[in-house]
Formats: sequence, C-alpha cells, structure tokens
Amino acid sequence: MRLLYDFGIWIYSILLRIIAPFHPKAKLWVDGRKGLLTHISQQLEQGQEHIWFHFASLGEFEQGRAILEQIRKRFPHEKIVITFFSPSGYEIRKHTNLADYVFYLPTDTASHAKRFISLVKPKFVVFTKYEYWYHYFKELKKQDIRLLMISAIFREEQIFFKPYGSFFKQILKNVSFFFAQNIASVQMLKAIGITQAGLAGDTRFDRVIELPKTHTHIPGIQQFLGGAKTLVAGSTWRPDDEKLQLLAQRYSDWKFIIAPHEVHKDNITQLTHLFPGAILYSEMERLTDEQIQRAQVLVIDNIGMLSALYYYADIAYVGGGFGVGIHNTLEAAAYGIPVIFGPKYEKYQEAVDLVVLGAGFSIDSQADLYAVFEALINDERRHIVASAAGTYVQQRAGATQIIMKYLTSERLLVAE
Repeated sequence: MRLLYDFGIWIYSILLRIIAPFHPKAKLWVDGRKGLLTHISQQLEQGQEHIWFHFASLGEFEQGRAILEQIRKRFPHEKIVITFFSPSGYEIRKHTNLADYVFYLPTDTASHAKRFISLVKPKFVVFTKYEYWYHYFKELKKQDIRLLMISAIFREEQIFFKPYGSFFKQILKNVSFFFAQNIASVQMLKAIGITQAGLAGDTRFDRVIELPKTHTHIPGIQQFLGGAKTLVAGSTWRPDDEKLQLLAQRYSDWKFIIAPHEVHKDNITQLTHLFPGAILYSEMERLTDEQIQRAQVLVIDNIGMLSALYYYADIAYVGGGFGVGIHNTLEAAAYGIPVIFGPKYEKYQEAVDLVVLGAGFSIDSQADLYAVFEALINDERRHIVASAAGTYVQQRAGATQIIMKYLTSERLLVAE
C-alpha cells in the first residue's frame, strides 16, 4: 500500500504538470513548488524553531485563524510558519501578518518531509480538519514532534474505518491529539484504537462570532441597496447562479449581491450575461447614483469581501451545494440571518445543525428555492429563523479556548 500511495502522489504531480499550461490553478500549484525547498532554506533563519500550521486551502485557514490570533497576541516571540496545499489558500493569504513565513507544502515524499521538517524545526505542528500526509506524519512521529489535528471531523464511510483501510489508520495513529468537532468523531476514532482524541468543537465559531463586532461598512453597498430587502449569495457556481437568476426575476423588489467563487474574467462576463443590467463592484465609482440605485444585481468581482457582505443581507444563499459540497455557512449565520444552500451539505456539521434547527434550508430544485424564499420573506418568520441562526453560532464558540489551554498546560507555549 505504501508503494501505491507513493505512486499516486507521483501521478498526481505529473498530471498537474501536464495540465498546467491550460489550467491557471494547476499552473500556480506547479510553479509554486519549483525550487521550493531551496527557497524555504534561504528564507528561514538557520537553527530557529517554529510553530508550523498547515492548511489545505482558504477555508481551513479560517478555521485555524482564531488560534493563530491568540498565539500572536499572547506569545508574540514565537515564530510561525504556515503552509498551504492549494493555490486558492496560498495566493490569498501569502502576506498574512499572522505568520512569519508562508509557503506551499512540498509534495508528500519521504525526502521532502525529512528535508522540510529539518528546515522548519517545528516546536509543534497543527493541521486543520483533514489532510493526512503519510510521510510528513511519519517523520514527525519519528522525531517525536507533537502533531495536533484541530476541528477534526470524521464520517463512517471514510477509508480509515473500512476493513481495507489499515494503511490509512496507521497515518492517523501518528497524530498526537485530535480536537474533534463532534462526539461521533471521537467515538469513531476510539473504535479503531485511537484514544488520543477529545471533543473541542469547531474553531471557526470563534472566528465568525467576531465578524459582526468588527464589521466596517463597505463603500457603495448601502447606496446600491437603498433600503431594499437583500439576498447575499456567496461562493456561487453556475448551477447556483442560474437558480438565483430566476429568483431575481420573480422578486424584482429585492436586491441581489452575488459574490461568485471564481472571479476570473470569463466567469464575471458570464454572470453579467446571466443577470442583464447587473453592475460590477469594481466599476461602481464610475457609475452615476441613478445607475447604482436602479440596478437590482451587484456582482462582486474580487475576493475577500464576502464575510463582510453578509452584514447587509436579510437572507443568505451559500453556493457549492450542487457540486462537490457547500461553502462556508457560518459566516452568514454569525450575522443572524437565514441560510439557503444546495443538497450536498451532509459532510458539514454546521449545515446539518442549521437544518435541524430550522435556521438553514437545503434545496434540490428551483421550485424548492421559490418555496423557501417565499416563506422567508415573511418578516416575522424570518426574524425567528434569524434568531435561531445567531444563537446557534454564539452557543458553539469556545474551541479555541480549549486548544489554547492544552497548548499552555502541555507547555508547548510558554510566556517569556
């Protein structure tokens, strides 16, 4: 199985190199790893220990952000290295002030793991939610370096819990401690002999509860809204956009803010065709007040504004549910607003919880979207739902405090 794993890593890298000339994200992934270990060796101070955080992408960064902020605030002398697997995380957060260094993660081979760890010299390591790399985990275990998994969540259908998953179970056994999102994950780990796990919750709650408190107004948004009821749609894909187009046509008295997952030129052009008369955020300064106020749809053609945009929403729609899975629903729920999303949400504990509470609504079709929206435009019902969403987020904060207590009690973090 080890040989198959290594072969899979090699094939994956080769395929990305083949498609890189035709695929912007693949090109970023490939280019970002050219001479990477040499670059890292030149950047890091020789002999300096670091705390190493790894994130698959941008969403996982947001899960670890609250812990990074606490370490920066309480232990400013500590040096932090962040790695990303995906370009969508690295390219957006490569200049974050929450780390001293930000790199791509070298591919998971025995030689890369040994070299990278020898350069970083981790005091301890934090991975977030998932990504279980055999060689990195094995090398950390070999060097007796503490490896923590935060916001961990598991499902019974994963390979770790199958009779043929012994190789992958062994990867999990290299983790020093799992801070799990739910008790079911703790129990699943114990069932396969992993007892170094406990319930902490999802660290994203600690991040998102701060959003309403620290919100600053975005120029031009209130001018566009003009006091109208508003739906903010975040991280949308084409199936989402097509349903929202018909919704906007039916409810012409509502304003719609669309923040697509992909903001490259072709997708933005397609959105403006899908929503005739829509205006782009990047062009608002060149428009007259009348043009801005007359528009029903505003397309956000940049990245980084979404979490602040939900402040203006009466209803939120979170995209991705008609593809591989929904995006972040907590950023919307933190503002105390109802959240609508597609059918593929079962892998996301917070979305499951919101549906159970009646604060989140999964749709399978255009008819479902019409029905849910029609119910939510009733002010009294919408306010009841909104209150449930906000309360849910507030009550589940605290995972960061649990993890920080562990780090200090185990003396992984010590004040100077």
